[in-house]
Amino acid sequence: MIALVRYITAVVLHSQRFLPPLMLFAGVAIMFIAGTGTSPVVGTYGAVAGVLFACSTWFTLVLVAAEDPVRREITAVNAGGFRRVLIATVLVALAGCLLVSGVLLVSAPLFAAHPIGAAELAAGFLAQFIAASTGIAAGLVSSRLVLPRAGHSVLAALALVAIFLLGTGLPPVNPTIRLLANTSDAPDALAGTAAYAGVALLLLIGGTVVAHLVSTRRD
Repeated sequence: MIALVRYITAVVLHSQRFLPPLMLFAGVAIMFIAGTGTSPVVGTYGAVAGVLFACSTWFTLVLVAAEDPVRREITAVNAGGFRRVLIATVLVALAGCLLVSGVLLVSAPLFAAHPIGAAELAAGFLAQFIAASTGIAAGLVSSRLVLPRAGHSVLAALALVAIFLLGTGLPPVNPTIRLLANTSDAPDALAGTAAYAGVALLLLIGGTVVAHLVSTRRD
């Protein structure tokens, strides 16, 4: 599995298709973090999570499409099946999203007007995990593994991003952002974000299963 993860990482890095979602996330997230000032940092982490959700969906679409169908079949044969390739793809997507967002999380203390404690960092990490996991799940079920036509795939991804971001009360992304935006005390937000993280993990597992079942049945 480690070799497969390294291979998929090398493929997407060589394609350079990861740059647009990465640059969009970095640019918008830096603006949010730089503007933290005297505002509660947990609210900034919530805003960054919203950006990460959209960009992780985009990144997942890019990652799935990094290989054409023929090369993906060859990779699956050499790796021992499509399931292993899909799991490795999910791991690469999750690691990439959390790595980039983690760098920005730890840079937030440079702009905050007051010290940031462990509770704030924990709430921030959970928010980024929620956003990345849900975004990857949305990317998987709208990728060409499920929707072969590129136009249908893009429209489905946009629809899912809009629904999860704007759907008030629809867990886990929108409630997480609202919770962090309306909470000045990070320890009070930890229980809620932990619960939403569990929902995000279930969505990630469900999205992976759906993508696998649909793609293997079609093939």
